[in-house]
Amino acid sequence: MNHHKIYLQYPWKFPDSPYYKSLIENPPENVTYLNAEKAKEGTTSSLYKFLFSNFVKKNIRFILRILNNHSPNAHLTKSDEEYNLIHCAHCLSKNKDKPWVADMEGLFSMQIADIPTKKGNENIRKLLLRNNCKKIMPWTNIVKQNILKIFPEIEDKIEVVYPAIPEVKDLNKPKNKRLKIIYVARYFHLKGGKIALEILEDLRKKYNIEGIVVSDTPENLKKEYSNLNFYNLIPQKELFELMKNSDIFLYPSPVDTFGFSLLEAMSFGLPIVTLNALQTECRKEIIEDYKTGFIVEGKDIPKLTYFCSLLIENKELRKRMSHHCLMEIKEGKFSIKERNEKLKRIYQEAIQ
Repeated sequence: MNHHKIYLQYPWKFPDSPYYKSLIENPPENVTYLNAEKAKEGTTSSLYKFLFSNFVKKNIRFILRILNNHSPNAHLTKSDEEYNLIHCAHCLSKNKDKPWVADMEGLFSMQIADIPTKKGNENIRKLLLRNNCKKIMPWTNIVKQNILKIFPEIEDKIEVVYPAIPEVKDLNKPKNKRLKIIYVARYFHLKGGKIALEILEDLRKKYNIEGIVVSDTPENLKKEYSNLNFYNLIPQKELFELMKNSDIFLYPSPVDTFGFSLLEAMSFGLPIVTLNALQTECRKEIIEDYKTGFIVEGKDIPKLTYFCSLLIENKELRKRMSHHCLMEIKEGKFSIKERNEKLKRIYQEAIQ
């Protein structure tokens, strides 16, 4: 394979996702990513930057909906640097002179206003059917199915490429005096934060455990659940130190387009207790029930608490699940090796 220069095209000023941080830090063989500096931060750890960014995005989308905007989430790549291929970071390309591929977190990634319309879908279809659109790479099979329901014509152009994160080297976990259960989410109310607090408090009263919450938790709830340890959004290095020192990952979020924190938890060997709801279709593609974690149907707090208790009381079960989590990241479908082998082939076929 020749050495290829791949231009990363983002839908916003910078990509607020660990997907691209992992990509540029662990690229496929003989690949150099251009426009990569913006992706090195991964997810923003500044609460103010995070809130401002989301405020701007929501208002732009709101205005576009009012204006009945049907524009695809597509961008024209302009660069003085020479490159072989455009990799769109969950957006589409307007370029006609260069081959391009696009990864997709969800169907919403294709529509700038986030709401699909008949006219908007027709505009998207025109871009997808261009000869220089080489591959659409949904993050999960669920997303692939949703795309093909609307755009069945691109079946030969679509292939699932699971996100990946690197395995943690030299993972020497400390022997804690108390088991630590951690909950991590950037949208507290949306991602089941209140449920997590209730469960952690119940478990704390019954067992000698430490409950850790990393989220934008409201101040009144921090006071109400003062026996738990709270952290606001923190840099990845600090977050990973907390995960390294934890034993179980609790994630009762009823909504998710993917859920990178689940992969991060597995990379530290943390068995996961989570739920499956109407807006978590991909959850079962990430967590293997009774192997890398437990998946509870619906917002069943007693069952979530029960499975946490099961892991607290059964050291061998925690150890076995921890091993499966580590193997999934090291050599499974979320491994850097598997992702890069797919990307290497896709890039090569697209450039030919």
